[in-house]
Amino acid sequence: MKRTQLFLIFCVWLPMSVMGRSGNASSVSSSKPSALNIGALFTLNSVIGRSAKPAILAAIDDVNSDSSVLPEIKLNVILRDTNCSGFLGTMEALQLMEEDVVAAIGPQSSGIAHVISHVVNELHVPLLSFAATDPTLAALQYPYFVRTTQSDYFQMYAIADLVEYYGWREVVAIFVDDDYGRGGISVLGDALAKKRAKISYKAAFTPHAPKSAINDLLVGVNLMESRVYVVHVNPDSGLTVFSVAKSLGMMSGGYVWIATDWLPSLLDSSATSDPDTMSLLQGVIALRHHTPDGDLKKSLMSRLNNLKNKDIANFNSYALYAYDSVWLAAHALDAYLKEGGNISFSNDPTLHDSNGSTLRLASLRTFDGGQQFLQTILSMNFTGVSGQMQFDRDKNLVHPAYDVLNIGGTGFRKIGYWSNYSHLSIISPEILYTRPPNTSTASQHVYSVIWPGETAAIPRGWVFPNNGKPLRIGVPNRVSYKQFVAKDNGPPGVRGFCIDVFEAAINLLPYPVPRSYMLYGDGKRNPVYNNLVDAVAADKFDAAVGDMTIVTNRTKIVDFTQPYMESGLVVVAPVKEKKSSPWAFLKPFNALMWCVTGAFFLLVGAVVWILEHRINHEFRGPPSQQLITIFCLSGFPLVTKKQRRVREDEIKVLNQILEIKVQFLNNVFLTPREHSEHTGSNGADYMVICSTNYKFKLHC
Repeated sequence: MKRTQLFLIFCVWLPMSVMGRSGNASSVSSSKPSALNIGALFTLNSVIGRSAKPAILAAIDDVNSDSSVLPEIKLNVILRDTNCSGFLGTMEALQLMEEDVVAAIGPQSSGIAHVISHVVNELHVPLLSFAATDPTLAALQYPYFVRTTQSDYFQMYAIADLVEYYGWREVVAIFVDDDYGRGGISVLGDALAKKRAKISYKAAFTPHAPKSAINDLLVGVNLMESRVYVVHVNPDSGLTVFSVAKSLGMMSGGYVWIATDWLPSLLDSSATSDPDTMSLLQGVIALRHHTPDGDLKKSLMSRLNNLKNKDIANFNSYALYAYDSVWLAAHALDAYLKEGGNISFSNDPTLHDSNGSTLRLASLRTFDGGQQFLQTILSMNFTGVSGQMQFDRDKNLVHPAYDVLNIGGTGFRKIGYWSNYSHLSIISPEILYTRPPNTSTASQHVYSVIWPGETAAIPRGWVFPNNGKPLRIGVPNRVSYKQFVAKDNGPPGVRGFCIDVFEAAINLLPYPVPRSYMLYGDGKRNPVYNNLVDAVAADKFDAAVGDMTIVTNRTKIVDFTQPYMESGLVVVAPVKEKKSSPWAFLKPFNALMWCVTGAFFLLVGAVVWILEHRINHEFRGPPSQQLITIFCLSGFPLVTKKQRRVREDEIKVLNQILEIKVQFLNNVFLTPREHSEHTGSNGADYMVICSTNYKFKLHC
């Protein structure tokens, strides 16, 4: 009986302990609960929020009416308004976690997403954001943050491809100074660097900045060199930038404006085009999330248009991503429960109130199956209204793509597409996915653009800045070879061949280039050109002009122009061709030189005749013969008889010396037979080293 009683008490206590929620006990629901809660956290009264709210509610209705997903389970959504505030967003997120939500949809703000990500990391609740596009949110620091829209990482690379396509090298970034703005512009700088371009200036302004602050910012920007502006701001305040730019005359010819996806999101949210708004945006290029047209998308947009009220004019692409976020959570929950997952929450002992705090941190509980549910979400693969919902290993949606728009008239027209698969193209990404990827420069194409000022000519993208300083041109102050470069008392202060070449090149440019020549050296001796090159590399001069030789060690630190003069061995030839004659060999010397040369020859002949005519019979005879001999000796000196006798005596002495050496060698190197006669020993046959033949040759 005691055992039976104890068994009954245990059976009664076990369900009560399971249902309890106090202390460190866990609340475990059945494997198939009747209802599940998901949260939605974003700014309701905003351009994105007004489109996302009806889309989320429509998705909840569609999930609950679909018997194939979460059968016999009702999916509830709990809305919380962050009101564009990081502090209020954090408080709303904590209150939302008290409702034991299994997932949270949102937020739209990247700054609030950074804060809330720490909350969901602690409570193991996946955060599905349909509008937070800051690339830094993909860091490993936020494992429970799942982006269900495209990251700005890809959008910035699309802008970099546009900059490269039109041949620009510098841009000015105008952005809101928060996590969203800084994160995107940081990636833009990296993307441009890979294209050999750069951000020349970062013009940042605070969120909710007054119009006067934006005016002061654009006035400074307008004084700079670059005329290519990338505007990366929030849709609720972005039009202020273009309104100020219009008043400053910065929407005219020669300017280039590129807006990120915030501008199409704003325009798509308007039912009709406001003429005043469109007049501010003429010629602007903008990027919009590419969502393929399909029956699901058309059906949803038709339903949402029927649900519109006076506060909702139209819907943008973020409404599609919000709708798919709800379906992503529903499909993942369905797969999670079918795999045997349980919906249970546990108290976290590290979360407790102390010193009389009323924050009720103890009411925050951890989702026990959060890690498994997160992996289920990341493994989902289905087609939604925004396209394919599938994640790569970096937790980004596959096939990121954008529409490239050109605003003009009362609307905008699509001039091309950008996809991470083939970059710029006039063919839709869905068609390109069926072909091999091609990102070569020759394959990049977009349609023609009507730029600000209603011109079709591609703007140069820069002008000489109004507040710019003149170029500092270093010139060597030479004391020799002043024909190349030298100091001059008149303007511009220097002269010479090198200066003339430089000035001629400057005059060919289609714009003025202020410059100031600065002498390098004391003028007492020629400066060291290596030091002048080092000064250019150290930014003491912007450039240098002079007779500087291009050598290897100098090219490592500075860039040289193409050489305009080369030194080396040259052949001087007449410009006009002259007629040749048989007497051309006489032209190198003049007549006086030829007379002096002939006199010297006669003098040499006379000297030879004086020395030889007494002892050499060839120098005797009639005067005419001796005169001929003198002329011959002046041109062809002969060897005298005495000289021949001296040479014959020398040859005889040499022959005698050679005979003595040969006899000595014959006595030393004996044949085997001779050696045996002297020593009585036998030996093998050896070759005679010094033979008679050899002796004869030496003698000769």
